[in-house]
Amino acid sequence: MNETLLTQRRFKDGDHAPRPWQEEIFQADESHKCPTYVQRTPPCQGSCPSGEDIRGWLNIARGIEKPPADLSWQEYAFQRITDANPFPAIMGRVCPAPCEDGCNRNEVEDHVGINSVEQYIGDYALEHGFKLAPAGPDTGKKVAVIGGGPAGLACAYQLRRMGHAVTVFERHEQLGGMMRYGIPGYRTPREVLDAEIQRILDLGVEVRANTKIGVDVSLEELERDFDSVFFGLGAQSGTALPVPGGEASNCISGIDFLQAFNDGRLKHAAQNVLVIGGGDTAMDVAAVARRLGHVTKIHEKDRPEYVVLGQATHDVAAIAKREGADVTIVYRRPVDKMPAAKMEIEHVQEEGVRIRASLAPVEVVLDGNGRAKALRVVEVSWDTGNMVVNEGSEFDIDCDLIVAAIGQVGDFAGFEELNNGRGLIDADTFYRVKDKHSMFVGGDVVRPHLLTTAIGHASIAAEGIDKQMTGNEPGRRPRVDKHHFSLLAKLREAELAPEEYDHVQARGTDAANYAVHNFEDRSSVEIAPADELFLAHFPFEARRRRHERSIGPDEVLGHFGERIQCLTEEEAQAEADRCMSCGICFECDNCVIYCPQDAVHRVKKTEATMGRYVDTDYTRCIGCHICADVCPTGYIQMGLGE
Repeated sequence: MNETLLTQRRFKDGDHAPRPWQEEIFQADESHKCPTYVQRTPPCQGSCPSGEDIRGWLNIARGIEKPPADLSWQEYAFQRITDANPFPAIMGRVCPAPCEDGCNRNEVEDHVGINSVEQYIGDYALEHGFKLAPAGPDTGKKVAVIGGGPAGLACAYQLRRMGHAVTVFERHEQLGGMMRYGIPGYRTPREVLDAEIQRILDLGVEVRANTKIGVDVSLEELERDFDSVFFGLGAQSGTALPVPGGEASNCISGIDFLQAFNDGRLKHAAQNVLVIGGGDTAMDVAAVARRLGHVTKIHEKDRPEYVVLGQATHDVAAIAKREGADVTIVYRRPVDKMPAAKMEIEHVQEEGVRIRASLAPVEVVLDGNGRAKALRVVEVSWDTGNMVVNEGSEFDIDCDLIVAAIGQVGDFAGFEELNNGRGLIDADTFYRVKDKHSMFVGGDVVRPHLLTTAIGHASIAAEGIDKQMTGNEPGRRPRVDKHHFSLLAKLREAELAPEEYDHVQARGTDAANYAVHNFEDRSSVEIAPADELFLAHFPFEARRRRHERSIGPDEVLGHFGERIQCLTEEEAQAEADRCMSCGICFECDNCVIYCPQDAVHRVKKTEATMGRYVDTDYTRCIGCHICADVCPTGYIQMGLGE
C-alpha cells in the first residue's frame, strides 16, 4: 500500500487562478460548454500487450455490466476476456501483469489485483466447462500456423473465429510452446494448460505434431498448399555465454535446462549451480534447480548437462538420494533493475537462492577435463547510467553447473532467408514478414518478451491475414490498438440498437432514434489519465491478495505444487469492485446528485445499458462544469466534442 498518499483533492492550492479561455468561458456560474460522455481506454488495458478489455470484465465481475439472462457473470466475463486472450487460467497464474503497473488505482493506494480476478474466472471456466466463441462460417481459405505456442495457438483461435481453416505445425509431440516447455510445470499446471489448449482445438484446428518446418515440410510446400502462413515458432534456442570458456560442456542455456525439466528427463541438477541473467527465465531456472537438488554420487553420463543436451535421461530411482543444491544468480545490473517480475525475485530469495548483483562474467574457469569449475566475474557500477568496470575487482565463484539465461533466438534451419541476422524475424506494424505478402509472424521470434505479448501479436496478425486473403490491404492500426468495449455492440446485445439512418438532413437529432446521443468514443486514440479522474471519490481499500504457500529453504527440495492459491468468488468480486472504471461510467450517480439544475438524469431502465446510464437535458444545462468535476472516471468531458 502507498502510505504517502494521505489525501486526494481535485484541486490544489493556487487552482483558483483562471485557466485559458479556450478551456472554459464563465459568466458568473455559467459557461458555453456543456457535458458530453467520452469513452476512453483505461491505462490497465493500454498497458496490456494482449489488449484485454480489463475494465469490461472487472465491471462484469462487480455486477455493474449485466450479462444476458441465460449467462452467469462468470461466463459473461470469460467471453469478454477470451475475445483477446484464450488462456485466462494460465495468464492469471504467470503473467507479470504490466496492466497492474498502469492501473490508476496506484494513485490512491494500490493497484487492482487484475491477475487474481483473471485466474478466478479462468479456473471457474475450466471447472464449469465453458467453451470459446464458435468458429465462423467457412471461408474456404487455409492458413498454416508454424508453432503451437501462445502466439500460434492464439492466432489459430482468432482465425477460426473468422471461419478460416487452420493447420498448426508443431515440432514437439505436444502443443504449448514456452507455456509447456519453458515455464516450470508447477507454475503452469498441465491439466490447466491442456484444457485451455483443447478448447481451441475443439473449434476445428488441425494439428500436425512432431513436424519441423524446413526439415519435414518445406517452406515452398506451405506457400503452395496454404493461402497464408503465420510464424509463431518462438525463440527456443538459448544464447551461449559470450566469454572465454563458455563452450564448456557444463555451461548450458536456460531454455535447454527448462525444456529438459519439463520433458521429465532432468531429475536432479548439481551441487553448486550458477544462473546468469536477471529475467523471468533466470528466476525459473534457479527455482527449478533448488527443487531438483543434486545427487552426490552419480555416473559421468548422469551429469545434468548430458541430460539437458539430450544424451541421457536420469534414472528416477536416483532422486531418492538427492540433497539440496546451492544456487546463485549472477546479474550485471543491481537487483532493482532486474527485468524479472518482482514477485518471482522475492520467491526465489525466500526459497534460498542467493542473488549477486552488479557482477559481470569475464571468463569460465576450466578444470583439467575442460569442464567449468568456476565463473570469473568483475564488479561493476552503474552510477553514471552506463556499466563501469571496477578495475582489480575480479574474483571466482565456484560452480559445478553454469546456466546462461541471457537471450533467445529462433531456429531457422531450412528457411534461413527469414533470419534477420539476429536470430529473429523482421515484421511491419501488421506483423507481416518483411517482403513476404502472404507471411505473418508473432511472438518471441519477433521480440522475446511476455506470453501476453505473443498473444497480442497473434491477434493483430490474424486481422492482417484475414485482410490479405480477402484481397484487402490492412488499414492503419489504431493509435491505442486494443480490444475495445463497443457501445454499439452492447446496445445490439441488449436489443437497444439505434434505428437505421435514413440519410435525410435534419435538425434536432438529439431526440432521433437513429443517433447515439451525447456520446463520443475516443478509446482508439486516448487513454484515461489519473489527473482527469475525481480520485477523492475512492476510499482507501487494501488489495485482496491471493494466499501463497510459504516455501522456505528447508521445504523447497522436491516441492512441485502450486504456490499461489486462487481467490474465492466473494474475494474476486470484492477485488473487482476496487476498479475505478477509468474512461467509462460506473453508475455512481454523482453527476445526477450534484447537478444544481437537475439537467443530468438517469436513462429510463428500459433504454439503459452499460455506457448509457445518464443523459443531459441541454435546455436545463448552464455549463457549470460540476458534473465533470465530480465524475470519478473522467467519463464526462466539457465541450461537446472539443
